[in-house]
Order: sequence, then structure tokens, then C-alpha cells
Amino acid sequence: MDYTALFDISASGMDFQRTRLEVTASNLANANTTRGVNGHLYQPLEALASATAGQFDALLNGVENVSIVERNVAPRLIYNPAHPDADAQGYVAMPNVNPVDEMTNMMTATRAYEANIRALNAARIMAMRALEIGANK
Repeated sequence: MDYTALFDISASGMDFQRTRLEVTASNLANANTTRGVNGHLYQPLEALASATAGQFDALLNGVENVSIVERNVAPRLIYNPAHPDADAQGYVAMPNVNPVDEMTNMMTATRAYEANIRALNAARIMAMRALEIGANK
């Protein structure tokens, strides 16, 4: 495996973790919204990465299949009859976003991003040392 493949693997991992952070930020930003741009209730999102089934070599190429999907969760119902979006019983449907879960996702994505940076730096140092060995001969 050449060094550029190692760089590509780390870069794809960092890109996926960036996507996870963006999705988490979107969920936190919309945690208290009752209507989105389209007029519907905001559904919390999740970034997923999947490998091609049965192909071990595909796992060695980094993150390839990234999708952002809506979580299938029921909305939180808050009793607030004065709210303009309240239903006939006085309940307002809010996105079911748990800030603790979202902060945990943010922390794990940040740590995984940092791990990819460390792997990238290790590959860079190995490549530089290999060049030094070749230059000393």
C-alpha cells in the first residue's frame, strides 16, 4: 500500500467526521423549532457510513458510502396552548432531539477526527523518513 492511499483513507475519515459534526450541529440548532422551511416538523438527522457487503478490500479504501438519513423518532409533545403551532388539545410538536446524545455524538466525532489526523501525521512522518533513507544512500 502506498502512502497516498494512507492519506486518502485518513482524508475520507476526516470528511465523514466533519459530516457527522455538521449533522449534529443541525440537530442542536433545530431542537426547538416547530416548523422547518417546508412547513413540516424538523426530523433529527443522522450521518451513516456503510461498507460494501462481502468485500473486505472495500474496507481498506476508507469511508465511501456516506448517507444522511432522518431518524425515525416520534416528536416530543409540549403542552403550550398559547403557541401558534399548538394543536386542538394545546400540545406543540417539537423535534425529538436529545442534547445530551447530540453532545456525545459531537465529542465522539471530534475524537475520531483527531485520530484520523494522528494517522495522517504518522503516514506523513513515515513517508518523510523513507525519503530521508533514500537520500542518504
